[in-house]
Amino acid sequence: MKLFLFLYLSALMSLESFGNSHESDKQALLKFKSQVSEEKQVLLSSWNNSSPPCRWTGVTCGRKHKRVTGLDLGGFKMGGMISPFIGNLSFLISLNLTDNSLGGTIPQELGKLFRLEHLDISFNFLGGGIPPSLFNNSRLLEIDLYSNHLGQGFPSELGSLSKLVYLDLGQNNLKGKLPVSLGNLTSLRGLSFGENKLEGEIPDVIARLTQMEIFLFDTNHLSGVFPPVIYNLSSLQYLTMGGNYFSGNLRPDFGNLLPNLRDLSMGDNFLTGAIPSALANISTLQYLAMEINSLTGRIPPSFAKIPYLQELYFNENSLGNFSAGDVEFLIDLTNCTQLQSLDVSWNRLGGDLPASIVNLSMNLIVFDIENNSISGSIPNDIGNLIGLQEFWLSENLLEGPIPASFGKLSGLMALSVHTNRMSGEIPYSLGNITRLETLFLSNNNFARIIPPSLEDVGRLENLGELYVAHNKLSGNLPKTLGKCLSMEKLDLQGNSFDGVIPDISGLVGIKAADFSSNNLSGRIPEYLANFSLLEYLNLSFNNFEGNVPTEGKFKNATVVSLFGNQNLCGGVLELRLKPCFTQPPRNSRKQLVIGLSIGISLLLLLFIASVSVCWLKSRKKKNVNEATPSTLGVFHEMISYGDLRNATDGFSSSNLIGSGSFGTVFKAFLPAENKVVAVKVLNMQRRGAMRSFMAECESLKHIRHRNLVKLLTACLGTDFQGNEFKALIYEYMPNGSLDMWMHQEEFEEIFRPSRTLTLLERLNIAIEVASVLEYLHLSCHESIAHCDLKPSNVLLDDDLTAHVSDFGLARILLKYDEEGFINQLSSAGIRGSIGYAAPEYAMGGDISVHGDAYSFGILILEMFSGKRPTDEMFGGDFTLRSGIRSALPEQVLDVADELVLQDGLRIGFPVADCLTQVLQVGLRCSEESPANRLGMREVVKELISIKERFFRARRRARR
Repeated sequence: MKLFLFLYLSALMSLESFGNSHESDKQALLKFKSQVSEEKQVLLSSWNNSSPPCRWTGVTCGRKHKRVTGLDLGGFKMGGMISPFIGNLSFLISLNLTDNSLGGTIPQELGKLFRLEHLDISFNFLGGGIPPSLFNNSRLLEIDLYSNHLGQGFPSELGSLSKLVYLDLGQNNLKGKLPVSLGNLTSLRGLSFGENKLEGEIPDVIARLTQMEIFLFDTNHLSGVFPPVIYNLSSLQYLTMGGNYFSGNLRPDFGNLLPNLRDLSMGDNFLTGAIPSALANISTLQYLAMEINSLTGRIPPSFAKIPYLQELYFNENSLGNFSAGDVEFLIDLTNCTQLQSLDVSWNRLGGDLPASIVNLSMNLIVFDIENNSISGSIPNDIGNLIGLQEFWLSENLLEGPIPASFGKLSGLMALSVHTNRMSGEIPYSLGNITRLETLFLSNNNFARIIPPSLEDVGRLENLGELYVAHNKLSGNLPKTLGKCLSMEKLDLQGNSFDGVIPDISGLVGIKAADFSSNNLSGRIPEYLANFSLLEYLNLSFNNFEGNVPTEGKFKNATVVSLFGNQNLCGGVLELRLKPCFTQPPRNSRKQLVIGLSIGISLLLLLFIASVSVCWLKSRKKKNVNEATPSTLGVFHEMISYGDLRNATDGFSSSNLIGSGSFGTVFKAFLPAENKVVAVKVLNMQRRGAMRSFMAECESLKHIRHRNLVKLLTACLGTDFQGNEFKALIYEYMPNGSLDMWMHQEEFEEIFRPSRTLTLLERLNIAIEVASVLEYLHLSCHESIAHCDLKPSNVLLDDDLTAHVSDFGLARILLKYDEEGFINQLSSAGIRGSIGYAAPEYAMGGDISVHGDAYSFGILILEMFSGKRPTDEMFGGDFTLRSGIRSALPEQVLDVADELVLQDGLRIGFPVADCLTQVLQVGLRCSEESPANRLGMREVVKELISIKERFFRARRRARR
């Protein structure tokens, strides 16, 4: 009887406890609901007292005790916070709150759920770090916290979760180094901590994780050589390590050590050496990305042996040798029948484009070989690649026409062949590709009118970017251009289009339009003023006439460019156009015509008389001001001292625009040529001035580059007192020097820019200066070293395009007697300018192109930091270079020019990354040892690559 009573009481107590436990689950869930944002609580309307929790939305219960074992509310888009009462669901095994908008912190109470095996709270807005209590849950198999705002460091307590199979902490702003306790997680098959701010090296203990199949640690600040421990992880199927600072070469037997890889992503690092040919031994490989590194050598043809290869990215390296065999791998890739994307752009590939590319995979979607030196022509049967959506061949050496078979590519969305040597007519068939979004045909030799199919360009309703600049196209612009309602960028400059701008009032989404350097006429459409997204409108050098609008976008002279339209008037003052005069009354027109006729007659008489007098005077002064023929520039004769004196108002200080080591520069107007020029008058009393004059003439007389200041002519003679006089006459740069824009406070009295230079403008200037140096060093008959590169010698034209000037110290290498030339320079004390001159020059080292590279590096550092190398803040071992080097990458925003930073943040893209990359180029150019400095060809490639990434990031940020 006692035993029976005991059993009865025990059962009664168990039932009471059982009821209390159910009530505990119910109350915990209702507390959770109460913390969810009110507008989303309707999704949990079944959570009420009219039904048991096991029937509630997203709730799963165990069969035996009917306790809550699973809570799945993924994708509900709920706001609010996670209630700490969730820790009372003591039977919970699985918790899924992914893809919501939950904020606050991860409750410490999750550590009470000792039965928990699966935790997924990815894609929320949780902060406050990972609670240490979470690692009390020793049964955990899966933790997914991807895409939150957790911050803080990588928790060392993770090592206690010995059963953990999958861990994802990606995109959480985690900082610090990886803990060695990771080596305890020997059951791990998937580990992801990409897109954080982790630093240091991958610890050796990772080698213990021999079961790992997924290892993702891309987009951090991790560094060191390629982690050798990875070679031990032979089970890996997915390895993603791009966007870090890893360096060094890859082992030749890479593919033999990691034979199970399906996805290998190593882009955007500093890897060097050759691509291991053994990668082709990975028969399972589907995705291979090694872009944005410093890889060299050839692209192995053995990739053709990989049967399942779908995507291949080797872009932005130094692969190839500008030679014929560089593109042979394309022939072999025709065996890869599943290939979908191929990108080998921005390399050093040469040779003719193989005709066999038409036999590449029918699944090919993207084909990108732009920015190489590939020659030949596009095969006629390119239309065989019926799956092609993007075809990028720009900036190569391709010739011939665009094949008509492109019309078969009905799915083509992007076609880019700009900056080649292509010619012929634009084929009619392009107008049939109605899905086309981007069409870049600029900088070729395409001729004649736009074909009728493209005249009906309105059919291309998806066209967002159309570039046909710098060709030989003529005729009227298509009347249906205004039907391309998706148009954002339109570039027609540098052709021979005529007539009026057709009605494009419907293109309200356009951001940039360039109609410059054509023969367009008529009035400027007033509706352009109302295009709210318009950032750039260039109508320069046409035949537009009449009043310029003054409202909307035309209020901002930095948005609108109207140079070279003689018949325009009005507009805002910053456009500097002549005022518009109202038409005189009808009864006064006759009087006006008579008056003008009389006035013109009198002026003609005065002109004839003055020409006669000037001719007589010039005959008398022939001995003093005799000019000799010149082959330097556009003028047929050298100019005289007297002409220059008159053109500068007696070399008045009001016309002074600069001074240098050997002379002063004046602004001058030459009426005979109707031209404003810059006159550099040499100070012949200064030792070395004559050598400077000869060096400049010798350097510039045979070189031509669009980013060099053009030397027009010279003046060699005597002044009116019989003193020796020498001057050089250059094209005039209306926007002064880069020095004036960078340090405006120092030039307020003579030059006042209306704004500062944007990040993109500075990047463009850097590329333009680098391209000049590349030309001087590598493309001239003999290499030329500038020897005095600095901001004051970089001049800016109307469009802020950079032009390098002042070749007074330039040296044509190997042409002069080595010893004699060095002695001349040494005797004059000339080694460039303090702060910019290479350190070896101060120790008597030979002048070389490496010295220019150093000066360019310092120029870059100054442009993006806003600090001169001679600033008083620098001294001893603390220099502009050392300060920036120690700040990268974490403190890059601390050393950047605040004005650049503000501009970048306003646009809304990762400005810190762009600045870091540019400043690293500056540091690599200004290495102490000349042999370690970047060559200018590599500099140009890297800066253009940074600019491309800049645009991609900005496009992503604006989507």
